[in-house]
Amino acid sequence: MNQIYTMAEQLKLLGDKTRLTIVAMLNERALCVCDIAELLETSQPNASQHLRKLKAAGLVSETRKGQWIYYSLHIEDKPEVKAIVGLLPSLKEKVVQLKNECN
Repeated sequence: MNQIYTMAEQLKLLGDKTRLTIVAMLNERALCVCDIAELLETSQPNASQHLRKLKAAGLVSETRKGQWIYYSLHIEDKPEVKAIVGLLPSLKEKVVQLKNECN
Protein backbone atom coordinates (compact mmCIF):
# COMPACT_ATOMS: atom_id res chain seq x y z
CA MET A 1 0.00 0.00 0.00
CA ASN A 2 2.86 2.38 0.79
CA GLN A 3 4.22 1.91 -2.73
CA ILE A 4 0.82 2.82 -4.21
CA TYR A 5 0.69 5.96 -2.06
CA THR A 6 4.18 6.98 -3.21
CA MET A 7 3.29 6.39 -6.86
CA ALA A 8 0.04 8.35 -6.48
CA GLU A 9 1.97 11.31 -5.02
CA GLN A 10 4.53 11.18 -7.84
CA LEU A 11 1.81 11.02 -10.47
CA LYS A 12 0.00 13.94 -8.83
CA LEU A 13 3.20 16.00 -9.09
CA LEU A 14 3.67 15.01 -12.73
CA GLY A 15 0.03 15.86 -13.45
CA ASP A 16 0.96 19.54 -13.35
CA LYS A 17 1.89 20.85 -16.82
CA THR A 18 4.68 23.09 -15.52
CA ARG A 19 6.34 20.33 -13.47
CA LEU A 20 5.99 17.85 -16.33
CA THR A 21 7.68 20.39 -18.62
CA ILE A 22 10.49 20.84 -16.09
CA VAL A 23 10.99 17.06 -15.97
CA ALA A 24 11.12 16.96 -19.79
CA MET A 25 13.75 19.73 -19.79
CA LEU A 26 15.83 18.04 -17.10
CA ASN A 27 15.66 14.83 -19.11
CA GLU A 28 17.88 16.63 -21.64
CA ARG A 29 20.48 17.93 -19.15
CA ALA A 30 20.99 19.56 -15.75
CA LEU A 31 19.76 23.16 -15.61
CA CYS A 32 19.86 26.04 -13.14
CA VAL A 33 16.66 27.75 -12.01
CA CYS A 34 17.32 30.78 -14.24
CA ASP A 35 17.47 28.50 -17.32
CA ILE A 36 14.26 26.77 -16.28
CA ALA A 37 12.51 30.11 -15.65
CA GLU A 38 13.64 31.38 -19.06
CA LEU A 39 12.37 28.29 -20.86
CA LEU A 40 9.05 28.36 -19.00
CA GLU A 41 8.74 32.14 -19.49
CA THR A 42 8.01 32.52 -15.78
CA SER A 43 9.63 34.03 -12.71
CA GLN A 44 12.50 32.38 -10.86
CA PRO A 45 10.46 32.15 -7.63
CA ASN A 46 7.72 30.29 -9.51
CA ALA A 47 10.20 27.88 -11.10
CA SER A 48 11.88 27.40 -7.69
CA GLN A 49 8.55 26.49 -6.09
CA HIS A 50 7.97 23.73 -8.64
CA LEU A 51 11.56 22.50 -8.27
CA ARG A 52 11.15 22.35 -4.47
CA LYS A 53 8.13 20.07 -4.87
CA LEU A 54 9.94 17.81 -7.33
CA LYS A 55 12.98 17.68 -5.02
CA ALA A 56 10.84 16.89 -1.96
CA ALA A 57 9.38 13.93 -3.86
CA GLY A 58 12.89 12.71 -4.70
CA LEU A 59 12.45 13.22 -8.45
CA VAL A 60 15.07 15.96 -8.74
CA SER A 61 18.48 16.42 -7.16
CA GLU A 62 20.64 19.51 -6.97
CA THR A 63 24.36 20.13 -7.37
CA ARG A 64 26.14 23.36 -6.53
CA LYS A 65 28.57 24.70 -9.15
CA GLY A 66 30.09 27.93 -7.90
CA GLN A 67 27.24 30.25 -6.97
CA TRP A 68 24.65 28.34 -9.03
CA ILE A 69 22.59 25.30 -8.14
CA TYR A 70 21.94 22.92 -11.01
CA TYR A 71 18.96 20.58 -10.97
CA SER A 72 18.90 17.15 -12.57
CA LEU A 73 16.51 14.23 -12.71
CA HIS A 74 16.89 11.60 -10.01
CA ILE A 75 14.68 8.78 -11.28
CA GLU A 76 17.05 5.83 -11.67
CA ASP A 77 15.27 4.02 -8.80
CA LYS A 78 11.76 5.00 -9.97
CA PRO A 79 10.81 2.80 -12.97
CA GLU A 80 7.25 4.16 -13.08
CA VAL A 81 8.54 7.74 -13.46
CA LYS A 82 11.20 6.63 -15.96
CA ALA A 83 8.43 5.09 -18.08
CA ILE A 84 6.50 8.38 -18.10
CA VAL A 85 9.62 10.40 -18.88
CA GLY A 86 10.32 8.04 -21.78
CA LEU A 87 6.98 9.02 -23.30
CA LEU A 88 7.54 12.79 -23.06
CA PRO A 89 8.29 14.73 -26.24
CA SER A 90 11.89 15.88 -26.52
CA LEU A 91 12.67 19.47 -25.55
CA LYS A 92 16.26 19.16 -26.72
CA GLU A 93 15.96 21.93 -29.34
CA LYS A 94 14.60 24.36 -26.73
CA VAL A 95 17.27 23.45 -24.15
CA VAL A 96 20.10 23.74 -26.71
CA GLN A 97 19.08 27.36 -27.47
CA LEU A 98 19.81 28.48 -23.89
CA LYS A 99 22.54 31.05 -23.41
CA ASN A 100 23.97 28.84 -20.65
CA GLU A 101 24.66 31.76 -18.37
CA CYS A 102 22.62 32.46 -15.28
CA ASN A 103 22.29 36.06 -14.21
